[in-house]
Amino acid sequence: MQQYKRVMIKLSGESLMGHQKFGHDIDVISRICLDIKEVYDAGFQISIVIGGGNICRGATTSALGMNRVSADNMGMLATVINAIALQSSLERIGAVTRVQSATPMIAIAEQYMRRRAIRHMEKSRIVIFAAGTGNPFFTTDTAASLRASEVNCDVILKATQVDGIYSADPHINKNAVKYPSISYHDVITKNLGVMDITAITLARDNKIPILVFSIKKKGEILKVLSGKGDFSMIQ
Repeated sequence: MQQYKRVMIKLSGESLMGHQKFGHDIDVISRICLDIKEVYDAGFQISIVIGGGNICRGATTSALGMNRVSADNMGMLATVINAIALQSSLERIGAVTRVQSATPMIAIAEQYMRRRAIRHMEKSRIVIFAAGTGNPFFTTDTAASLRASEVNCDVILKATQVDGIYSADPHINKNAVKYPSISYHDVITKNLGVMDITAITLARDNKIPILVFSIKKKGEILKVLSGKGDFSMIQ
């Protein structure tokens, strides 16, 4: 069943909100973690990068007048909060985890260290990478591609609100066309916006395919990894 061994799951902060306008929906987090636990139990080595948009999005805060560096630092801190929430929920259902932060926070998380992260995954521990890249002006999508490249992941799973990549937003345009498979180059030139250009370029340069799927569907992560779910592939 396993075409891949070591996987990177990219979750948005907004996916943790459910139908709320801010913060965390515990039921939604629990359901997502059960889906991740299925992948864990199937023997995959798992790493996760989580966004912070349910609490603070750096680019949005900057647009409201705050200094961009300060705004991005706030956004990175929000990802640490979300990483701890995921860790708590995953460990409650029996998955062993480690949170590694790009910004030193010794009391609550390990500092990011590539070799240690790889060793954790080899020992069947889920590694949750927090605080993005540790630098302003970079998105958590870029952090996911960067960490996936550094720890030699075989694939990136990009969780979204729709079941793949479309020519336009299918919630707005009923005539939007889904791309079952598309090249890195076409994602960039068509400006499809599924991930930022830096993230796509990093994945392309390191030959890591990206599977785009809906986080709303129960059990979809394992199905996508098995080639049976609804998704689009960037390669």
